[in-house]
Amino acid sequence: MNKQRDFLIVDDDPTFAGLLLRALERRQLSGEIAHSAADSLQLSEQFLFARAIIDLKLGADSGLQLIRELKLRQPDIAVLMLTGYSSISTAVEAVKSGAINYLCKPADADEILAAFGKDQKITATDMDYTPISVDRLEWEHIQRVLQENNGNISATARALNMHRRTLQRKLQKRPVKH
Repeated sequence: MNKQRDFLIVDDDPTFAGLLLRALERRQLSGEIAHSAADSLQLSEQFLFARAIIDLKLGADSGLQLIRELKLRQPDIAVLMLTGYSSISTAVEAVKSGAINYLCKPADADEILAAFGKDQKITATDMDYTPISVDRLEWEHIQRVLQENNGNISATARALNMHRRTLQRKLQKRPVKH
């Protein structure tokens, strides 16, 4: 593990991962791509990474569990959780697992690098308070219950007292903005 790389990109979308790596390489940064948790753990044995960009959903794998595993293997690695399925509960879980930041897709290389550049903690006084809409609260509640049921749509629908097809339609939509 004497080889060092700037970034480990873990995303099951090969197109996105490849574009992101090329954007980082244009900025004179090195990186490796993994499309699954197993691939990324294998790469962590070969390389020492300064930073990792991990997708929340990696096919059947969870990016949240991968953060914990990577932090055990490389404690100094700075991890950014990147997801298209954002919710407050997953953001909290990511930070508890060891991520330094949490971004919603689509995010470009500049936004990702800026997220790593923020070493200071964000305090409540740094953020403008805007009440969350009812639709956004519903989306986040669904995501939390879905996470509690390990992604099982039928069990989540029963827990929410909702028809399974209704839940599937709600999950196919993009997250509601605040």
